[in-house]
Amino acid sequence: MPAVIRLLAKRLGTSLIVLIGVSMLIFAIARVIPGDPARIALGPNATAEQVMALRERLHLDQSLVTQYGYFIADLFRGDLGMSLYTNRPVSVDIAQFLPATLELVIVAGLMMVVFGLPLGVLSARYRDSWVDGCIRMVTLLGVSAPAFVWAVILMLVFAYFLPLFPIAGRISDTMTVAPVTGFLLIDTLLAGDIRAFGNAAWHVVLPAFALALSGIGQAARLTRSNMVETYERPYIEMAQSYGFPEKRIARRYAFRPSLIPSLTIIGLDFAAMLGNAFLVEAVFAWPGLSRYGVAVILRKDLNAIVGTVLIISAMFLIVNVIVDLLIAFINPRIRYSQRAS
Repeated sequence: MPAVIRLLAKRLGTSLIVLIGVSMLIFAIARVIPGDPARIALGPNATAEQVMALRERLHLDQSLVTQYGYFIADLFRGDLGMSLYTNRPVSVDIAQFLPATLELVIVAGLMMVVFGLPLGVLSARYRDSWVDGCIRMVTLLGVSAPAFVWAVILMLVFAYFLPLFPIAGRISDTMTVAPVTGFLLIDTLLAGDIRAFGNAAWHVVLPAFALALSGIGQAARLTRSNMVETYERPYIEMAQSYGFPEKRIARRYAFRPSLIPSLTIIGLDFAAMLGNAFLVEAVFAWPGLSRYGVAVILRKDLNAIVGTVLIISAMFLIVNVIVDLLIAFINPRIRYSQRAS
């Protein structure tokens, strides 16, 4: 079996075990939170008989183990249950809200790569200079403040005082796009509407940048730290003594060995953004899954809580598997270690 396939099978097996553990944990936590979901769903004016009937329909009158058995049986059929918040199947809600969050997080992830890595390379190349100092100060600011603080600041500066960007939503109300994939940037291109594509892209810039700032700072600082350490190794001094161009040394001999820790951090930040995007989504009125997840938690919507957490956990695990494969592709020693095992 090729080493990469063996690594993939190993990571997928581990991820499946983790996902089962997450489902059991979140299922138990959702049911021990104070409050009666049936009473919350029906409101204070519902009769005791109506509340009891809903509890029986949701199997809340049975033991926790029996409830989990019903949940697993429904899950294997692709049924996540009905949402008491929207009165729709949870799978329908997730299919509606997940693309918006994924689109936001993917754009933010691209920003982390496009800005974070080059800033780290530039800072390491001009280490201990004014360029390095400015970059380190800017990236420290990005890491120090949480995403929702940057969301408010960016909205005030670039949407209120300097009205350059839209303030809320995914696209202007005057534009309509036929939903195909749920990703507006893709759907507008499929429709051939360049104007709508530009409008959707303009809407995603501020929330994505606010979400990505912390990751940009971490990626830049980690890349700089690793590259500075790499510059002190003998083969870099040998390349400099042979008169290799500085750009070539930075790009080929110093950056690539420093890329693995940076990729790991970017991957973890990207996966964490799936769950941490709710405050940014709330500030920019972004109709995503994270915002939906907070709403169902406040209403103790059991099926929606478990379904949302499971989807976010699955996406987190998928991203980590992809990062592991990328690292194995970049670092041959990992492939050789898998082959030896």
